[in-house]
Amino acid sequence: MTAQLTTDVAQAAAILRSGGLVAFATETVYGLGANALVELAVARVFAAKQRPTFDPLIVHLADANDLATVACDVPEPAQRLIEAFWPGPLTLVLPKQPVVPDLVTAGLGTVAVRVPAHPMARELIRLSGVPIAAPSANPFGRISPTTAQHVLDFLSEEIDMVLDGGACVVGVESTVLECSADGSVRLLRPGGLTIEEIEACIGPLAARGPTILDQHSPQVSPGLLAQHYAPRTRLLIVEDWAAAPYGENTGVLAFTAIASPENYGAVEILAPDGSLETATARFFAALRRLDEADVELIIAQRFPDHGLGRALNDRLIRAAGKWSEG
Repeated sequence: MTAQLTTDVAQAAAILRSGGLVAFATETVYGLGANALVELAVARVFAAKQRPTFDPLIVHLADANDLATVACDVPEPAQRLIEAFWPGPLTLVLPKQPVVPDLVTAGLGTVAVRVPAHPMARELIRLSGVPIAAPSANPFGRISPTTAQHVLDFLSEEIDMVLDGGACVVGVESTVLECSADGSVRLLRPGGLTIEEIEACIGPLAARGPTILDQHSPQVSPGLLAQHYAPRTRLLIVEDWAAAPYGENTGVLAFTAIASPENYGAVEILAPDGSLETATARFFAALRRLDEADVELIIAQRFPDHGLGRALNDRLIRAAGKWSEG
């Protein structure tokens, strides 16, 4: 089986209704979707990605008004966040409805939910008539896809269809917040919605994370493992370019321009304009190109620790975690 590449939303929705797997664009990254209410379809997602079942999935809805189909007991701060930021790159962890299979939620009593901002994604969910469980459309732990071709490069033999919605404009996964019954809100994963925007809406978060969990218990949400988003090539975070390794076997992932780029085998400059928004949109695609380049080591510096820089640092640290010696 080779996945069909299409822009036909109605055809993609029909495949989802029949229990198939469809990769589709959101504003964050490409998701690998299945009917969230059919356990057999959800199991295909885990098999295609080789994803452990302790790592839950995000359920995608077409509209905030559909939230009651999968979640309940929405606290007041969560309601304010929904009104302010849905559709958009925000996932909320809330008490789940019994109709949601335990496989979706790693057996926990909560479900991660969001309404994507990409119009094609919302149309797909609307036409399918069901909530869509969708992690990123890549092998588990690997670099997230931000174009249809990225999906085809790794999962074309495992899924039914790729719905091409163009390049993802945000470029990193959604921000994940856990909303408790007592009204407290905790950051689980930084992402495409910044802490500054969130706290301007609901006040200070109970915890600003990010949360990092081990592999010995069910995860509260996706993206919490210490090792994630990783290239096959060794990735090293450096504090100073001048003291970093260099040579033709070394690639560079840089926020802005660096001195002597000719000293390296491959160089990716994420934001010549110095914009974190630009860097975020280009991050995963640039990391993927370096992983495919003829280098043995990728070096990167941390990003400014504010705004979207927090999400980029989170992805960088988890990507480097695979290569950490402790």
